[in-house]
Amino acid sequence: MDKRPDNCKVATALEAIVGKWKIAIMLNLLHNHTMRFGELQQAMPGVTKKMLTAHLRDLEEEGIVKRVVFPQVPPKVEYSMTEYGATLQTILHSLHEWGESHLERRLRQQ
Repeated sequence: MDKRPDNCKVATALEAIVGKWKIAIMLNLLHNHTMRFGELQQAMPGVTKKMLTAHLRDLEEEGIVKRVVFPQVPPKVEYSMTEYGATLQTILHSLHEWGESHLERRLRQQ
């Protein structure tokens, strides 16, 4: 990490992956490899079609998620993590572990 705070790219990284449902989308795709839109929506109760679509588009634009459209009727669309997106797995795992430790710490302080 750059020692100069004004040159730190943590904020840049977070802009690409933070959103109410983005982490859930990435974790589902990392775990299940490939999912259709309806499967993703079913795996995340509470997400609206509009929000899921917006987050999938954002992640696709960042090169994290791949969208494959099959030319058939009705249309079939599948989502998966790109090779680039899969590099987030270690980071997400580390954040999960930190989150668990942080939650335990907060509970001990109550």
